[in-house]
Amino acid sequence: MNKDQDYSALKPGSRWRWATVLALLAVAGGYYFYQAGRQNQENADARANQYENAPVSVAIALTRQGDLPIYLSGLGTVTPLHTVTVRSRVDGELIRVAFTEGQAVRQGELLAEIDPRPYQVAVQQAEGQLLRDEALLKNAKIDQARYQTLLEQDSIAAQQTATQAALVKQYRGTVEIDRAQLDNTKLQLSYARITAPVTGRIGLRLVDQGNMIRAGDVNGLAVITQIQPISVVFTLPEDQIPAVMRRWRSGDAIVIDAYDRAGQQKLASGKLLAVDNQIDASTGTLKLKAQFDNEDRTLFANQFVNVKMHLDTLLAATLAPSAAIQHGANGAFVYLVKDDNSITVRHVKTGPTDGETVAILEGLAPNEKLVIDGADKLREGSQVNVIDKAKPAVPSPGKPAN
Repeated sequence: MNKDQDYSALKPGSRWRWATVLALLAVAGGYYFYQAGRQNQENADARANQYENAPVSVAIALTRQGDLPIYLSGLGTVTPLHTVTVRSRVDGELIRVAFTEGQAVRQGELLAEIDPRPYQVAVQQAEGQLLRDEALLKNAKIDQARYQTLLEQDSIAAQQTATQAALVKQYRGTVEIDRAQLDNTKLQLSYARITAPVTGRIGLRLVDQGNMIRAGDVNGLAVITQIQPISVVFTLPEDQIPAVMRRWRSGDAIVIDAYDRAGQQKLASGKLLAVDNQIDASTGTLKLKAQFDNEDRTLFANQFVNVKMHLDTLLAATLAPSAAIQHGANGAFVYLVKDDNSITVRHVKTGPTDGETVAILEGLAPNEKLVIDGADKLREGSQVNVIDKAKPAVPSPGKPAN
């Protein structure tokens, strides 16, 4: 056997050996990467479990026992008790405007004057007519007395005496007409002075001095609105009316507070004045009227206000912050923090609310710790880390219930 033949015999075996080595390396590499990936997954799962079991940071608040006012809320419009358009009762030139726009006026106060001279002349004419007819009546009475004496002496016909008596009555009637005419002309003269018919605040002037005005003018001189006292007409849903009527029939005054459009600033306090006699079928609401003294003049006619009616007070109730109340398929519940900082889920029955405070009718007692922030990741048995000092649930004064 020569050298070339030996080399050709060894070459195929060598190729098989290299193939085997490469296959073993591939298997070893795959196993290595499999083990490495498995270890990484186990480490990730361990970290996830550790994260899930870590205490959740939460803020808590304490429940407490206290009194909770019950309010009903409605939307209302300020309505004046009197709104009067000041108009002239006679025709003439407006010679004086005696008020300032926006001024508070009292009933009977002078507002404007119309040229009185034509009406003064009419009064003088009526007085002259009355004097003339009174003189005629006096003379007719004298003649009647003379005729009566002559009739008794049978010196005159009875018919003439009767005619004179009728003439006296005629003159007497004329004098009465003259007196009525004089009173009427004096009344027209008094209308030349335009006075305030009610007490209130007068608006913008609608006619300037120097204009001719007439009794039939539609717009008038100005508008007076009574603002002290003033009323608010508001509505409540029909399902709240039975509770209102029970309180109304008791005879106790029902306090009404008026707030601005945003419901933040209190404008005035008053009392319920009247309840309408029928429910609006289109809205399912009932109209009520409250009256306000409006001493600060903060209420204006046609102003939109939020109305808060203090209906009752819930005494010695368990109070909790509204932020602690969660809602699920089974109703309202809270996350209660136990002494070992673990969580338990407690179902509760809520009552009226007052601002950020809610009354708990069932399920809680005073001085229990409730989670008010950080409840997203909580479940039964979770451990928590309290990061905020517990605060009692205190009602916010003046914030009405929903």
